[in-house]
Amino acid sequence: MIALISVVSIIGAGVGYPLAALLAELGGVRAAYGLGLVVTAAALLTAWRSMPEAPEGRYAHVDVAGAVVLAAALLLVLFLVGERNLWAKHLAVAAGLAVVAVVLLCVWAVIELRSTTPLVDVRAVRHPAVAGANLAMFVGGIGMYLLLTLITRYAQTPHGAGYGFGLTTFVAGLVLIPFSVLGFVAGKLTPRVRTRIADPLLLAGSAVVVGGGFALFAAARSDLTELFAAMGVLGFGVGGFSAAMPGVILAVTPKSETSSAMSFNYVVRSVGYSLGSAIGGLILAAGTGPGHLFPDDSAYTTAALVGIGAMAITTLTSLALARRRSSETNP
Repeated sequence: MIALISVVSIIGAGVGYPLAALLAELGGVRAAYGLGLVVTAAALLTAWRSMPEAPEGRYAHVDVAGAVVLAAALLLVLFLVGERNLWAKHLAVAAGLAVVAVVLLCVWAVIELRSTTPLVDVRAVRHPAVAGANLAMFVGGIGMYLLLTLITRYAQTPHGAGYGFGLTTFVAGLVLIPFSVLGFVAGKLTPRVRTRIADPLLLAGSAVVVGGGFALFAAARSDLTELFAAMGVLGFGVGGFSAAMPGVILAVTPKSETSSAMSFNYVVRSVGYSLGSAIGGLILAAGTGPGHLFPDDSAYTTAALVGIGAMAITTLTSLALARRRSSETNP
């Protein structure tokens, strides 16, 4: 069930992008953000109403302080990653905000360790297998969303730049259809494959597939069908990776800490996705010459190579998890 939730989120991305793009074209950016606000509010309300009651004799306390401090720290981190001009023109301010972000993360860890009902059980997260899985999810998330960002932006670049296809925002969003379809297929296949292959090896294999999507994009992007192919490969890899990840974490997590461990992993994934998008923007911005509106075509190749490196790290981390599990089961 947890793996299914992860895969469903992939389908949501394939639907959300073109829908938000269509609203942006018809009603402007505010309309698209308005849709996001409505959907988020509906999800929050649904989660609130679906939350089970605490067992008799126990109090379902929400760690508000931990949630607020973590949100503030992550907001600063994502802001700093996306603000290239701040680092270039106001280095002292950027460095100061980075220190504040680190301090907030340390404060959050202390709050969680002292809380009787922590948002995340930091002690459980420190388990080598869980920490390794989160590292793989973080770095892998950066790579996965980096490629998604590169492909959609490349598709929208006008022909006058010397490359690209000049697609509208809505049509470019439709490029995500292969991503959603093949992500769903991978998610459905993964439970069957798990009976023969260990979850960490599935993570490694899925990371290799995503790396293949980067290689395809780096080598062939002169035709729109090649972008569809790269997006499909990406979706298949992301789908398999997302479906296999819960098994890696839950295998070493006590049942009482299942929700905490998986929630933390989802946060790590979201931060990785956001960083991947921001890093893509930074690389393309660095590849944009003075007086030019669009980056050089080579900047996309550079970004793809960075993505391949990220997926290589993810693959090696997953293989290390597989070796650790093998040594524990076969002493």
